[in-house]
Amino acid sequence: MSITIRHKESRDEEWIKALLREHWGSEKIVINGRIIYPSQLPAYIAVMDDQPIGLVTYTISSDECEIITLNSIRSGEGIGTQLLNAVTTTARTAGCRLIHLYTTNDNINALRFYQKYGFQLVSFIKNGVDVDREIKPEIPKISKSGIPISDYLELEMKV
Repeated sequence: MSITIRHKESRDEEWIKALLREHWGSEKIVINGRIIYPSQLPAYIAVMDDQPIGLVTYTISSDECEIITLNSIRSGEGIGTQLLNAVTTTARTAGCRLIHLYTTNDNINALRFYQKYGFQLVSFIKNGVDVDREIKPEIPKISKSGIPISDYLELEMKV
């Protein structure tokens, strides 16, 4: 069975919002004090057997692309890579010089995934998540793996 990557459509809105609530605690994302509603952003959806199995949301501003969320319902099947490939192609077409994103200090799997894809760590924002938790109290203080969540790591990749 193959995975298809497509632009989000209006019929996807409820699924996107449910996925955000399940994986991010609400439909609102807070990054460095910025309140973002990913369901309102450009997005790609991975689909298998007519069922959505992954989502990436992003923004393009000037010559930079920022990945806001990336979720794969099933890990290890190349879903995240295919979603990143779609965003990378879009960023290149839009004339972007780089793609960047933020992840939290506890997200070891994401850090590994993005670095394998070609992203490099460019900054560390100490206690950045602690500040954002004041805006979005749903952000957990400790990850499921027991690591305290307090800092942001910024990664970028030239396109």
